[in-house]
Amino acid sequence: MSRSARVVTALLGLAISQATLAEGGPGGGAGGRDDEGGVTRTPIRHLVVIFQENVSFDHYFATYPVAANPPGEPPFHARRGTPSVDGLGDSLLAPHNPNAVQPFRLSRSQFQTADQDHGYRHEQQAYDAGLMDLFVEKVGRGNGPGGEPGGQVMGFYDGNTVTALWNYAQAYAMSDDSFSTTFGPSTPGALNLVSGQTHGFARTSGAVTANGTIVGDPQPTGDLCSSRDTTTSIDPANLNVGDLLERKGITWGWFQGGFRDCTAAHANKAGVVSKDYIPHHQPFQYFATTANPGHLPPTSVEMVGRTDQANHQYDLADFWAAVEAGNLPAVSFLKAPAYQDGHAGYSDPLDEQEFLVETINRLQDSPFWEDLAVVIAYDDSDGWYDHVAGPVVNQSQDLALDAIAPTGCGGRADPRRTLGGFQDRCGYGPRQPLLVVSRYARVNYVDHTVSDQSSILRFIEDNWETGRIGNSSFDEKAGSLLGMFDFGPDGPRAGKLHLDPATGLRR
Repeated sequence: MSRSARVVTALLGLAISQATLAEGGPGGGAGGRDDEGGVTRTPIRHLVVIFQENVSFDHYFATYPVAANPPGEPPFHARRGTPSVDGLGDSLLAPHNPNAVQPFRLSRSQFQTADQDHGYRHEQQAYDAGLMDLFVEKVGRGNGPGGEPGGQVMGFYDGNTVTALWNYAQAYAMSDDSFSTTFGPSTPGALNLVSGQTHGFARTSGAVTANGTIVGDPQPTGDLCSSRDTTTSIDPANLNVGDLLERKGITWGWFQGGFRDCTAAHANKAGVVSKDYIPHHQPFQYFATTANPGHLPPTSVEMVGRTDQANHQYDLADFWAAVEAGNLPAVSFLKAPAYQDGHAGYSDPLDEQEFLVETINRLQDSPFWEDLAVVIAYDDSDGWYDHVAGPVVNQSQDLALDAIAPTGCGGRADPRRTLGGFQDRCGYGPRQPLLVVSRYARVNYVDHTVSDQSSILRFIEDNWETGRIGNSSFDEKAGSLLGMFDFGPDGPRAGKLHLDPATGLRR
């Protein structure tokens, strides 16, 4: 199917799935009630979003479901009937790729890599008006397999390294058509996850905000751990999903490694030491209504998810204390300590795998598994090569920053496509992995619905009936995640999958 046909199909699917949700969910209204009495439109009463760092879809799934299986690496063998993905087929592997360095497999021993360039403008330049052929020149860092400068950007892993993720894809559902809401690094991705909006922030020095839009990684103003350029939301119309959940009385929280102690640090498997807490990865700290600038702890485990001095912002230890106490919030966002978040340079896929597997194993063993969904998503692509150029759903014509084509991002300015007239929100950006782990996930399923980071926001809004963010949030255009679920009353339910954190293999 051509990309244009897939986009049309995705939009039709969005209309159908949203209409189905409005009628009570697939299967005839199998909703429920959450712990605080709010109605859920699907059987999902607890959502856990694990928000990882800096991975493109091709970087982790380029050859899925076919792994090389060399001796000494954890083997991966796909189930019979595993669907294919829009990965790197023969037409894009050596010697046919248009980039200066051909895509190449990174072995498990090459888990430590360079951090690629993932700037808002540079990522657009790498796209070269959709030709997808300037990654080495525009965003590449580290040497390629033949020592080519910048060539490491073309590297990808397979199921012998990101073994757990490939096994989760086998047992549950994944998407091969999900994108960053906009181009750029971590902070825009995190903000789009929780608000679908990067406009309306105080200007800073340098190229971190432009026209009031965040395009770089400024830290949150007032955060106890912030140490350099900062910004905060100054548009009174700006809201985030925490504000919406609070209005409905729905329990929620953001849980981040190192939040309790700004000095806490760990080394990854390569010996690179980093502080656990990174301020610009915490999106709720940019909004006065949801910030906990002093990093105050909850007053009790019973108050986790409810409003007190912590204001819904917590350390990861608070999440597990709440789970053990039977007090899991309805909506939880988990952020790994930096050495386990997958970000190239200071983290890696093996440390990331340990965090993902240990988290999901514990959740599957908890009493919440019966009505729980875990979403694994990423904040940006790190600049890693991906061959798919997503649809431009929002244009921008800031010629100082927008560079998909000579006219900027998406051709001439079109107020109907530039939401709110806000510039510097060019998107969709790079393609990234997206997985759903749940009893209600479709099994061994690949969804082709076009979605983005704010699709997770939209799922929360719809499931808990919070209403929309407004102020030209991307939630207005976000594709649906419903195709990754099977809520039918007679549908098969996915079983538990306990994996080994070190190997990613089934225990």
